[in-house]
Amino acid sequence: MTPPSRAEMQRRNRARVLAAAREEFGDKGFRDAKVDVIAAAAELTRGAVYSNFPSKRALYLAVLAADASAADAAAADADPLPGKAPTTAADALAALARGWLARLPLAVDEHRGPVRLAAGLEQEISADAQLRVPFAQLQALNAIVVGLALEQTLRRREDRRMVRVAETALTLLQGAARLAVAAPGFGEPFTVVRACEYLADADLDDTWAEPAFADYAPTPRPVDEPWLPPVALDALRGNAITFSGDGVVLVLGLHRLEAFEHAVRAAPPGTEITAALVTADPHEAGMLARLSVTELATALRPIFPTLLPPGLRIALDDGALAAAAGVTSVSDVTEAGIRLVGGRVAARADGWGAAHAIAATR
Repeated sequence: MTPPSRAEMQRRNRARVLAAAREEFGDKGFRDAKVDVIAAAAELTRGAVYSNFPSKRALYLAVLAADASAADAAAADADPLPGKAPTTAADALAALARGWLARLPLAVDEHRGPVRLAAGLEQEISADAQLRVPFAQLQALNAIVVGLALEQTLRRREDRRMVRVAETALTLLQGAARLAVAAPGFGEPFTVVRACEYLADADLDDTWAEPAFADYAPTPRPVDEPWLPPVALDALRGNAITFSGDGVVLVLGLHRLEAFEHAVRAAPPGTEITAALVTADPHEAGMLARLSVTELATALRPIFPTLLPPGLRIALDDGALAAAAGVTSVSDVTEAGIRLVGGRVAARADGWGAAHAIAATR
């Protein structure tokens, strides 16, 4: 029998560490879990654990992200939800709330396994400023995606920005999730569902205005360069991204995710916009991004079959898509964009406001 390759051994060791860590974190919670116990359960040394995951928190986030991906795959293979897809924003928000709350514990004795596993996440984010900003931007991105999906639902009847409604609904649902862990049994889930439903008609004075920096955004530079994109996965839909050859590709660090909406609002209707999310911290902030976007996609797909206009895609990028777009060094404050015309790169912009500038280019 041919011995396993080094890459295969690394894959197996990583899987063993994740399985052992899932048990330890699920049993004791993040703070009380011990890396030595995880290493022993995985039949590896402490050093072998840290060779795969640079910190205990990186391991914890990797477990949460892996579990979110597994849940997403299971949901994709399951039968679609019964009944018709929501045709109003109120129906969509109610369906989103029902799905969100169905995952939460209803009693004290349900606080084990996955619930206990996830209970330490917000405490860890709160304790570290390097995670708080990406987390805030990921929540903003979630609200933008939900808001755009709601707008897509309403498109034939009215023209409203729905991002503030989405922000408020997600705040309510996040609060319900925190109380389900800290105060199980408190509150009536159906009341939360109704509250989210009523938000659809709330007047939150939500209108889109050009960003204040629009007049100072970088001017796109005309170029004529080849476009050779790598294989990239749409994190919202779970399928490979096919580039038409025309449109916009954004490279956004985890501190600049709100710029996705800047591009969407500035671009002509129907523009193909792909956002590659990048970070200088793939082990912690990167896993947090994977967790957040995957959980959102899992929650939204059964409710919004079309999710977003087909041309809007989000990729969790390891740097390959960014490099293809000419951004070879990325950070959490990266903001760059290219415009594609006829399968070639026709313009570039980078710096604060680049997403708005490149999307507005005709």
